[in-house]
Amino acid sequence: MDSGSPDRQLPVTERTRHHRLREQGSLDRDQLDAILDAGFLCHLGVTVDGNLLVVPTVYGSDGSTLYFHGSVASRSLVASPAAAVCVTVTHVDGLVLARSVFEHGVNYRSAMIFGVPTMVTDPEEKLAGLRCLTEHAAPGQWDYARRPSRKELAATSLLALSLDEASVKIRTGAPDDGDSEDAQLGLWAGVLPLRATWGDLEPDPLLPPATEAPAHLTKRVGTAAN
Repeated sequence: MDSGSPDRQLPVTERTRHHRLREQGSLDRDQLDAILDAGFLCHLGVTVDGNLLVVPTVYGSDGSTLYFHGSVASRSLVASPAAAVCVTVTHVDGLVLARSVFEHGVNYRSAMIFGVPTMVTDPEEKLAGLRCLTEHAAPGQWDYARRPSRKELAATSLLALSLDEASVKIRTGAPDDGDSEDAQLGLWAGVLPLRATWGDLEPDPLLPPATEAPAHLTKRVGTAAN
């Protein structure tokens, strides 16, 4: 896969080196940014009290740092300040349905970020990180809704993780058995795409009837979600 321009390449480390399906791997930093921009939910792999946990949580990226909620990871940092985590973001784009079950697969875009996160404690930095996280998921919402109070900030765990060590893999296209012996079986083969879109807004039942939804939300209805 194209690795992009040299000045926009991800460094290769022992944790990010592609050992399997290398043709699906990429060193392109722009592709990492695109995968992160397309989502807002990640899975955080962390060890807590000797147990390995994988926790779903929301995130936001500013291009160099990944911010995410992480009360579980915060516990881990207190016990082991130098403990590394792994954050994964995956988008499924379709099922690859081949002529043989062995050649079936998935079209996807995936990124794994490795490193030791830092707990954000400075109030101004925490506000900036929460703004990044909120705007990443719902652009325009930070300026629309009430900002966090000091008490709410103190009760919120926010972590920051550098994007310097990351691994990207992408699979696109048709099945790989079009020129194999199985092509003579007369079976259909191809891709069943999966496309997520934002649905109609569902108002809070307790919302006064005259309250209109803001434009930054209404304009997303029917648009691609990833």
